[in-house]
Amino acid sequence: MNIDFHYGVIYIVARIAGLDVPAATTVAHACQYIDDSTVDGVLYFSGGESYSRVASAHSLFDYQNVFAARDKLVWVPFHFLPGGEGETLEDKSVCRPNSLIAQAMVREGIRDPHAENALHRLGVTLHVYIDTWAHQGFSGTISKHNQVHNLSSHHIDTNSWLTQLESFTEDVSNRIKSETIDHLERLGHGAALHLPDLPWANWQYTNGHGLKIERDNLPQFIEAADMAHRVVRGFLRGNANFMEEEGLPESIKHALEELLGSNRDENANNRLHSVMSAVASGAIPMLREPVPEYIAKGVGSWKYQATGITSDKDDGPTKPAWSEKFESSDYRKFHDAVKEHLFMVTQTVLPAHGVRLV
Repeated sequence: MNIDFHYGVIYIVARIAGLDVPAATTVAHACQYIDDSTVDGVLYFSGGESYSRVASAHSLFDYQNVFAARDKLVWVPFHFLPGGEGETLEDKSVCRPNSLIAQAMVREGIRDPHAENALHRLGVTLHVYIDTWAHQGFSGTISKHNQVHNLSSHHIDTNSWLTQLESFTEDVSNRIKSETIDHLERLGHGAALHLPDLPWANWQYTNGHGLKIERDNLPQFIEAADMAHRVVRGFLRGNANFMEEEGLPESIKHALEELLGSNRDENANNRLHSVMSAVASGAIPMLREPVPEYIAKGVGSWKYQATGITSDKDDGPTKPAWSEKFESSDYRKFHDAVKEHLFMVTQTVLPAHGVRLV
């Protein structure tokens, strides 16, 4: 899913479920920031203090990252949560919507609603959870399940899919371009382009195992929104058994279906602005208000507010000063949530369901 859902729709369901504006904004921001938090490693402060971070995303089409051993530490716990179904590790690693593993992850993620970074944990959890609908059938590991043949859709020119893959690797030398594309075809949903993340897309393909897959995204996305609403309600009520909670009111589901189904700009940021306009105009029942802007990087971002750093990387002329401002920042709380989530998924939830990847 893209920013229109991870930020826009999650803000909507969080507000409908009962979170106030600041809390809903934090949850939606953390949910989207999973896709934008690409800097890992140690952040060094001018006084000698340091803080360790884990990236929750990197560009699928960045050659240096495509072949890194850390692929699984990003794609598996944050974007392609294994469903645990099947006999082989390859099959168990395939993402499945609302799998037992996904439900276990959610229960762990909302178990402590009073933690100082509980809202950030909720946002991280929701990102991974709703992506199990969009990324179903694909894997965060190298797999034939990720190979796409005979791709067809009414929404994009799939005949040029290989050309589009090649365009993502323009900066890769010809010597390694074919190897890069071959890797992309087997990792995540790179070979399916952005079809899994378009709310309105209806599409078909055959995977590397010869299985014909047919996808209609819209009802899947509405189901994801409904379940996300249950998660937020469970969080607010201290009920880890979130599946018992009420789903979205039918009027909200109908409004979201109309909005997501008709909002067909392929630019995700443009789609987000349409979602924000819909909320501001009252097109979503029970909710009429401006949606706070999302700033991923640079001035105004969580990183900037915590450190004063305007660059995407930590390569400014001076190191930031460590202070209580950093300790109480959304940036620090988010990164702690990411580290907690990573450990919980890879070392507790997945092994308990017969999946050991790291």
